[in-house]
This record gives sequence, structure tokens and C-alpha cells, in this order.
Amino acid sequence: MGLRNSMMAAGCVAALALAAGAAQARDVAIHAGRLIDGTGKAPQSQVTILLRDDRIVSVTPGFTAPKGAEVIDLSNSTVLPGLIDDHVHITQGFHKGDPIHHNLTTTDYDMAIESTVYAHDTLMAGFTTVRDCGAETEVVVALKRQIAAGVVPGPRMWVAGKPLSPTGGHGDDTNGLDPELMHPHWTDNLVDSPEAARKAVRKLRQEGADFIKIMPSGGVASIGDDPTLQLMADDEIKAVIDTAHSLGMKVAAHAHGKQAIDHTLALGVDSIEHGTYADAESYKLFKAHNAYLVPTQLVGVRIYDHAKNHPEDLNPSSARKALETIPTMLKNLHDAYAAGVKIAFGTDTFGMSNHGENAQEFKLLVNAGMPPMEAIKAAAWNAADLIGDTQDIGTVQPGRYADLIAVDADPLKDVTVLEHVAFVMKGGVVYKAKGEPVAH
Repeated sequence: MGLRNSMMAAGCVAALALAAGAAQARDVAIHAGRLIDGTGKAPQSQVTILLRDDRIVSVTPGFTAPKGAEVIDLSNSTVLPGLIDDHVHITQGFHKGDPIHHNLTTTDYDMAIESTVYAHDTLMAGFTTVRDCGAETEVVVALKRQIAAGVVPGPRMWVAGKPLSPTGGHGDDTNGLDPELMHPHWTDNLVDSPEAARKAVRKLRQEGADFIKIMPSGGVASIGDDPTLQLMADDEIKAVIDTAHSLGMKVAAHAHGKQAIDHTLALGVDSIEHGTYADAESYKLFKAHNAYLVPTQLVGVRIYDHAKNHPEDLNPSSARKALETIPTMLKNLHDAYAAGVKIAFGTDTFGMSNHGENAQEFKLLVNAGMPPMEAIKAAAWNAADLIGDTQDIGTVQPGRYADLIAVDADPLKDVTVLEHVAFVMKGGVVYKAKGEPVAH
């Protein structure tokens, strides 16, 4: 066969392959009895959501189906976009007792294996996307890749990798240890100068991080640091934010104390996680810099309960800090929302509440004064906006991923029904139907 004929034959084969691929496109029509689309708009009744492969094609009134399309009957259910949790630690579980003993007797391999279970449980709860706000970088990046490849069932993931902390801050793995003890990677995430901060951001991006997490203030669960104090210097914070933004990465800041919150907002951070001691001045800074508050009410409730009723589950300094800090953190959400601060849904799930219990945050948001529709929007459009991908996730609109959930009642009347998701679809694939996992 001559070269010309060979090329013609190859072209024919390619054309046939394309035609076959088009013919095999999978159309699915979902009949939704009620649709809450995640934008905050009023619910729609009796609509058809048409899917092609992993994307939404259209949302139209009435129950219809193109010829040959598979029909999924959710006519007695409320359909919503797949939920988004913007603050998880999906590779971590809570282990009662001495945290130092646990950290010194487990490895990244243990964490990697456990994380596959946590990812599955999160997806089954209806959370089709998460923003992981801190983990061993190589573990969480590997989990993200294997989920994307379809090897492990789990949510879409945006990951920060190892959070950047000052020496002795929330995120320093050596806190509470004999100074003579050392691990080759324990201090990789410590930044004590602008130069170190810039290099650390670039390294995290190289290793596969999608955004950056920093620790401007002390924390509650960490040992020995003070959550009311700013522990990172302004020039270190600015170096992180400027470098990350230059690379197209957002920055999330763990911040409890007012000074850490206000300074980090003024320097251009994209979100404040927790925000415990924010005040009216802080709320003005949130709005001036278009930043989100991720209020993490669920972890607050759970760690406070442990500190009050089972202090033996925590390090002594953590128990004390929880009793001092958490009541203010819980109250702050009400004040921030009332002041017009943008809220994104985030639970800080790391095992204090179980992975898969993320939806318990909704009731806490509503109890703090958010209407149910606003609480849902916080876990839909708002959460997608904070991630930076409203074109793909967070709403039921044409062009978005076919990430959908369904519940058997109306969450606008009782938001706790979102704790009992009956149907889960991610990327057009059904993972849960009639309340039961679907085998693949």
C-alpha cells in the first residue's frame, strides 16, 4: 500500500472511531420532583436534568426524555448539586488518647490506606467535592490522583498539602516533643522568613498542591501554642500570599485571634478558617477584600464536647484551649453572617467528627441564623467560588459536571435531611441509589 493510500486508510479509521465514540455518548434524563440548583434561587418543581456522559446538558420544565436516554426517576425526591466541603483533612482520623504516641507510631502508609475509607465515606454522604486543608503532601496528592483516575471512589479534591507554619506554631510537628527527637521531614513546612515562605509555596506547587494553607495564629488541637496570638510575621504572610497568587493559587489561613485575622485579610488572603475572635472591624475587612469565612462549626462542637466530657481524649493544653475558645467561635458565625460576610461551608473533619458526617454542619449553620437555602448555597455555589471553579462544580446548570444528590424530603423545611442522602452521582456515575452503595 502506498503512502497516500495508507494515510487515507488511517483517516477513515479515525473517522469511524470518532463516529463510534459519538454514537456511544451516554444520555441520561433525571426526573427531579424538586430541584434546588445551588445558586440560591427558588426551588423548581418537576424538571428534567439531561446529562451527556459526565456533564449536564440542560435543565427543563416537565418530565421528558430524548429517545434512547436512560431515565432515572427521582420524581419523589429533592435533587441538589453534589455538596462541597471546603475544609476537610481527608487523610486523617481521630485517635483517642495521647496524640504524641499516635504520631510517633504510625506512618504515611497507614494514613494512605485509612484515607481511602474516609474518601469513600465522604462521597457516600453526598459530598462530591472537598478542599483538603492540610495533609502530608505526597499522601493527599496521591489520593487525589487515584480518585481522579477512578481507582479509588471518592470526591473531587483540591488539596493544600502540608500547611505552612512558623516554628512552634499550629502545624509544627515537633511541638511537645523532646527537642533532641527529629524526623527528616518534620520541619519541611516551617517558614521563618519571607524567603523561606516563597520557596515553600513554589515547592508545594511543584509537588501537586492546588492552593496554600497557612497558620498565622496558634490553634486549639495543637500542643502549647496560643490561638489568640499572631505567630507568623506580616512579611512571611505577605510572601506566601503574593507568591501563591502569582502562581494562580489561592490561600487559606487558619486564624483564631483578631490580629492574625485582620492582618491576614489586609494582606489579601482568600479565606479565613475558623475566624474565632473576629469583630466588626474584621467583618469590614472581609468584605473589603472579598474574602470568605469558613466557620467550621462542627469541629468546634465536637472538640468542645470532648474537652468537657472526655478530656482524657485530648492533650491537656488542647482541652483547656477548647473550653476557652470554642464558645466564641460558635457565636462568631452569627455575627459574621449578620454583617454580610461571605460564608463557605467547611467542617474541619479530621475524625473529631467522622468522615461522612459532614452534613451535620448544616444544622449548626441554620442554628446560627443562616436560612436553610443560604446554608445550602454555602456548600454549593459559594464553596465552588472559593475553590475557584464555579464553571464545573457547585450548581445544577448546563455545562457543569453531573454531580448530583437527592434526599427524600425538603431540606428547606428540615435541613437535617441532608444528613441522610439517598442518591449520589459524581460525573454521571451513580455511586448510591435508594440509600445503598452501588457496586462498580
